[in-house]
Amino acid sequence: MNRRIAIVEDEAAIRENYADVLRKQGYDVQTYANRKDAMTAFDIRLPSLAIIDIGLENEIDGGFTLCQALRSMSDTLPIIFLTARDNDFDTVSGLRMGADDYLTKDISLPHLTARIATLFRRLDVLDQPPSPENLLQRGNLSLDVDRLTIRWNGNAVQFTITEFWMVYALAKFPGHVKSRQVLMQESKIYVDGSTITSHVKRIRKKFMQVDKDFDCIETVYGMGYRWNISEENVVH
Repeated sequence: MNRRIAIVEDEAAIRENYADVLRKQGYDVQTYANRKDAMTAFDIRLPSLAIIDIGLENEIDGGFTLCQALRSMSDTLPIIFLTARDNDFDTVSGLRMGADDYLTKDISLPHLTARIATLFRRLDVLDQPPSPENLLQRGNLSLDVDRLTIRWNGNAVQFTITEFWMVYALAKFPGHVKSRQVLMQESKIYVDGSTITSHVKRIRKKFMQVDKDFDCIETVYGMGYRWNISEENVVH
């Protein structure tokens, strides 16, 4: 099946650069400069995946509105925010509106294409039975590497692709300190240290929404983070 990717970006040079790279990867790519043109097309036919900037021409938050509209049309359509705006408020807003990932425009093109392939892989395996060799269990934590899903004490916790790989990087080797640089590499993102800190804060908050006593992610000051499994957090 030919995957169709929509890019909604008001800067023509950036839009065409992304489109050119993705077409060379074999994707069918449609590009739009504003929310109105994109919605006109999406009302006729949804893409397989959407890459959206936040600011679209004269709409400072047009991408947020577009994301909400797309999510109301499909629960499973992969949506990536790709934007120059990297403050925590925008990131949280984007993810609350249902985006699967929030990336800044300094991400390398190979990493962007890897993210896209990962989201398509997740779609492909949703209807398949889980394979035991791709399940990681650490105490109350269950990670399904095929589906990119996480459960805590049996409860599903909604994470973006970036957050999933950060949790996986930490939980794979409990007790090992992971520097921000290592977390970036293993999560396949390249951002500044403060953005990693923001991701970790959001991950903790999401776990605490299903378990107010969650405390498995420890900050090791000056070094990074580690995943700790305390006895009371282990299912016997």
